[in-house]
Amino acid sequence: MDIYLVGGAVRDKLLGLPVQERDWVVVGASAQEMLDLGYRQVGKDFPVFLHPLTKEEYALARTERKVAPGYRGFAFHAEADVTLEQDLLRRDLTINAMAESADGTLIDPYGGRQDLEAGRLRHVSAAFAEDPVRILRVARFAARFGKWGFSVAHATNALMRTMVAAGEVDHLVAERVWAELAKALASDTPERFFSVLHGCHALGVLFAEIEGEYTEHPPHGQKLPSALQQLQSVAANSDDPHVRFASLMLALGGDLDQEARLRQVEALCARLRVPKDYARLASLAVRLRTAIAGQDAESLLSCMHAAGAFRDSARWQQLLTVYRLCGLIDPRQAATLEGARAQAAAVRPGDLRDDTLSGAALGQAIEAKRRQLIARVIRTQATG
Repeated sequence: MDIYLVGGAVRDKLLGLPVQERDWVVVGASAQEMLDLGYRQVGKDFPVFLHPLTKEEYALARTERKVAPGYRGFAFHAEADVTLEQDLLRRDLTINAMAESADGTLIDPYGGRQDLEAGRLRHVSAAFAEDPVRILRVARFAARFGKWGFSVAHATNALMRTMVAAGEVDHLVAERVWAELAKALASDTPERFFSVLHGCHALGVLFAEIEGEYTEHPPHGQKLPSALQQLQSVAANSDDPHVRFASLMLALGGDLDQEARLRQVEALCARLRVPKDYARLASLAVRLRTAIAGQDAESLLSCMHAAGAFRDSARWQQLLTVYRLCGLIDPRQAATLEGARAQAAAVRPGDLRDDTLSGAALGQAIEAKRRQLIARVIRTQATG
């Protein structure tokens, strides 16, 4: 039995990046041998095991073959006769198809290290075309390593186009699409995720709303349409993936009225089953875009209630960050709006000096006090 460190951990070590998690491949062993050594199998029919102490994943070396459409249609062979090179051959990109032995020796049968040095995302073999998730992974790696100039090899892009034309991308489930997008949103150059998908013709299948930015608002003198330029700009100033996603959604459909834009964003979020915290911030950003610029206390109080600002100040601050980074409000306005929220949120029944109020009358009095405080903050900012 031989054990090798594989995949992302090897890649990131060569890049000088922190290793987030380690995966291992076991060559020359059977499932029963792993169980006898105290490893716990992950699913009774899959050859992946958890180490009894570290809980890291140890997978038996395996080969795979396509038996049905989509990314789940695989049969695998995981026996003691499968070699390390055969296991690495089934992987997506050469930079992810390297291994390290116990003594630190690099095993690189497919040129991964050379591709790392060249900043090239290249598929290992024609088997890449069997799994449409790999298109998303290439786009995500392009986003993660974009700041170092990594690009997709021409042959790999051509293969991805063939996969899209064959309908493989149609089999991707919403949860997997979002999982890869969420990782891309947390990367240094999230706009690259979409530009790579556009380049292989997958963007129109997965994100028709964003593909529309290329056709309806084609970039002039630049590689990106305005919506992705906005994402690029916001990402340079905020690490928050929620803010980045909301900013992108806010930029879509510039020719539509507010209700149509809101419907578009809500439809995209529903289709991709976007988590509620992301979808809510994006929808709020579109819905309150015009109202937030109002300088009257009544409209601002309504915005605060719509955003749940008195229950969740963090989401309100995210919303203000979106508007500030998208150029809809300036830093001074953002500070004023947050100050107004803070003062309005601090209103308590005892501040009203009227112990006879209760029920709806009490609620109305609190709202009136909040409007008064918001108006005062606005006046102070205007004359300050």
